[in-house]
Amino acid sequence: MSKGQKLDLTKNNPGLDHLKVGIGWDTNRLQGQNYDLDVEIFLLNQAEKLPSNGHIVFYNNLNSPDGAIRYNGDNRTGQGSGDDESAEIQLSRVSPDIQKIVFTVTIDDAIRKNQNFGQIGNAYIRIVNQANGAEICRFDLSEDYSTSISLLAGEVYRHNNEWKFNAVGTGLTLDLAGICAHYGAM
Repeated sequence: MSKGQKLDLTKNNPGLDHLKVGIGWDTNRLQGQNYDLDVEIFLLNQAEKLPSNGHIVFYNNLNSPDGAIRYNGDNRTGQGSGDDESAEIQLSRVSPDIQKIVFTVTIDDAIRKNQNFGQIGNAYIRIVNQANGAEICRFDLSEDYSTSISLLAGEVYRHNNEWKFNAVGTGLTLDLAGICAHYGAM
C-alpha cells in the first residue's frame, strides 16, 4: 500500500471478523543507546475523541473496554524479525460508538535521548486475517521521519457499515502525552 491509500477490509473479505494488526521496525544503534518503541491504539468516537482514558490500549492497558481489542505486549528492544508489537481485533465486538481505531508508535523518552524516527528503519504496519493467517495488506513506513518522535501509522475505521484501513504514515513531533491530549485524554 502507499501513503493515503484506503482499503476495504470487510467488503472484500466477507465474514472477516478477527484481525491481527502487526507493527514492526529495526532500530539503528546510536552511540550505544537503546530504543524503546511503543504502539498505542486509540479508540475514537464520531467526534474523533476518546470516550474515556480507558479507550487507549497500550502496554499499561492491554484490553479495550468492550473487549474487542487485545494488545499482545511490549517489545522493549525491537530485536528479531517480524512484528515487534501487535494487537488482535474482533470487529463484531467493537462498540457501536467507536468509529475509528488509530495506531500510533512512539519512542519512549525520545526528547531526552535525542532519538527520532529517522533512526528507525524497515518500519511497517500490516493487517492479517486471524482465521487463516493471510496478510490482507502491508504499508511500509519508508518516509524520512528524522524530525518525528512519533508516528500515526494507520487507522481501521467504519464507513457505510463496513470496515476499512487507511495507510496514514504521518510523522509527529508530539510525544505520547501530546497525542493523548490531541485525542481528548484527561
